[in-house]
Amino acid sequence: MSAAAIGDEVVARCEAGRMLTLQGRIAEAVREYERALALDPGCLAALYNRAALLMQLGRPAEALASLDALIARTPAPAPVHLLRGNALSTLGRREAALSAFDEAVRLDPRAPLGHCNRGNTLLALGRPEEALASLDRALAAAPGHALASYNRGNVLVALGRLADALASFDQAARSDPRFALAWYNRGSMLLELRRPAEAAASFDRALALDERMPQVHNNRGAALVALKQPAEAIKAFERALQLRPGYPGALENLGNSQLDLGSFEAAARTFAALLAAVPDHPYAAGSLLHALCRSCDWGGEYVALRRRVAESADRGLRVQAPWALLNTCDSRSAQLNCARTVNADKFPAREPLRQGRAYGHGRIRVAYVSADFHAHATAFLMAELFERHDKERFEWTAISLAPDGSSMRRRLERSFDRFVDAASLDDRQVAALLAEREIDIAVDLKGYTADSRMGIFAYRPAPVQVSYLGYPGTTGAPYIDYVIADAHVIPPEHFPDYSEKVVHLPDCYQPNGSGRIVSPVVPTRGELSLPETAFVFCCFNACGKVTPEVFGVWMRLLAAVPDSVLWLLEDNPFASANLRKEAARRGIEPARLVIAPRLSLPEHLARFGAADLFIDTLPCTAHTTGSDALWAGVPLLTCQGETFAARVAASLLHASGLPQLITHNLQEYEELALALARDRQRLAALRSQLTANRATCALFDAERHRRAIEAAYVVMWERAESRLAPMPFAVPGLHEAQSHTAVTFERYGSRLA
Repeated sequence: MSAAAIGDEVVARCEAGRMLTLQGRIAEAVREYERALALDPGCLAALYNRAALLMQLGRPAEALASLDALIARTPAPAPVHLLRGNALSTLGRREAALSAFDEAVRLDPRAPLGHCNRGNTLLALGRPEEALASLDRALAAAPGHALASYNRGNVLVALGRLADALASFDQAARSDPRFALAWYNRGSMLLELRRPAEAAASFDRALALDERMPQVHNNRGAALVALKQPAEAIKAFERALQLRPGYPGALENLGNSQLDLGSFEAAARTFAALLAAVPDHPYAAGSLLHALCRSCDWGGEYVALRRRVAESADRGLRVQAPWALLNTCDSRSAQLNCARTVNADKFPAREPLRQGRAYGHGRIRVAYVSADFHAHATAFLMAELFERHDKERFEWTAISLAPDGSSMRRRLERSFDRFVDAASLDDRQVAALLAEREIDIAVDLKGYTADSRMGIFAYRPAPVQVSYLGYPGTTGAPYIDYVIADAHVIPPEHFPDYSEKVVHLPDCYQPNGSGRIVSPVVPTRGELSLPETAFVFCCFNACGKVTPEVFGVWMRLLAAVPDSVLWLLEDNPFASANLRKEAARRGIEPARLVIAPRLSLPEHLARFGAADLFIDTLPCTAHTTGSDALWAGVPLLTCQGETFAARVAASLLHASGLPQLITHNLQEYEELALALARDRQRLAALRSQLTANRATCALFDAERHRRAIEAAYVVMWERAESRLAPMPFAVPGLHEAQSHTAVTFERYGSRLA
């Protein structure tokens, strides 16, 4: 074949490759370019076009070889170096890719894609500030360029500038409304910025363009979770899993949504599937254990899983949420290490919004921060304290993190100098609000419980930051200065297992009103499906607190006390069914477990007195439920453990004047429960003592508690005002002082400072 004929054939093959490319027949087009190269290995068009098509086919190494052959033959223009950089980047050779993009930019500094891809590579190399400068140059060359705006948004995310990132994704979506990933990342930023409704709408736009993106379905589900629509969220997560079977993020989110819906058995199956797919997936083992606990499913690998979770938590692994660990683990070191791990993972310390001494206001400014300013146990406990707070020496602010329109909410709003609805604000915005209002003492009432916002405190918006009431344990957070407790829940010898400095109130850390509203309609035992004369053991704690060890004690008590029953609070149908099965397995007629439906608090308190003895759980004991029992005149028997959560009921009993009902191991607990069940006269004396004590005991003395906690706030503020570091201290009892004073634990200072 003559040279002219060869040249014509090469042109024909290249034209055939071009036409096949236009038809989307990429593999055939590659073969045409290869036929052209067989005739003329130096054909620059064939080398370049073959490389571009090989990149589309996911064959970057072959594409790189084709481009290197081209560059070896002639000085190549910018697009060749740009494509070569893409091939090198795909192969993970980022430094070499950066050099290729540098050359593309040198040859054509006005082309935006060179700057854009160079910025992406710098971000992958951990150089986000340089990446941002490169992307800014891309946008200077082509204002509003969709891809450059999109990539700039990704760089801003890495820099933690979420609001600026959102603006960049907005620009990308405006420039190219069919850019599905821009809508996806825009939605993800809106979700991060606590704007879930807008986020869901943005994800819907992305899915309208490309329905087969599992990550978009997954994040849309997360937005629906934030909108309190778990059932719809589950559908989104299930669609993500249809598109990507075994998708770990979707499995985790699906399991959590099933927990939110109370579908505990389904959640357990989901977390088991996640563990099977990714055995070391963070928090999966703990989530499975939590689902099993909530449904009281103690078969299979429950015992081994419980041991594994406790040991992993103690080793500082990401295994379980701190709140869930309280229900199964009575190790202070495990709880501390778990809290520290989760705090560092999810709520790390940020750049402080303020530093230095207290503000020196005329009144000490205290802010309570919570999502529970509604008909919630925390609100019921604290409402009267809020109402009684001294407004002459203090200025009180509530920062509410959840919307609500209940009568309790309206009552609470009237209790504060300022009540701020911050539900729509992100963590930094809430922190900035606290700093702008010059709050002296910020009190977190949530800890790691539902709707936790520990991230607010990570910005250090106040000179003094305190953990109180909501979470019965250590936060493990370096930016929480104090935990408010008492000598029963955290004795001095336990101080090393708390990241905060411990403040002892003189009686009980738990606030209680001086009066609970009780329904005037008191049901009979018959109306409550209880035996009229037989002994009624009672436990109205959440079923997730019940462990097989404690349940075994309960079943032995039923066996030893003829015709007695165990009165439990309805939690979920799975737990009720499993507890009855477990009773039958232990030789107890399932009907002797009487499940009480949930009622309003006044109705619940009215029926409480039908119980003879409240028998507590371990390692997470009764908290608000324990106070309810004591208010209703029902003796509370507890077994004191080693952790804060395992000692709350003991604190309540000390403050109510019945420390004789505190035991220290399950054998002693079982023996005392049986003795009381067999001695009605002794039990009646305890009930009479409770009734007599109610008007005078420390537990229900709201004014006494008010003075104590305000004294604690004064000491915290004075130390901050004097630039002194936080340290443990105790507020003296009323017999020791009547004013805002406190005595520090000086003897522990050198050890704990």
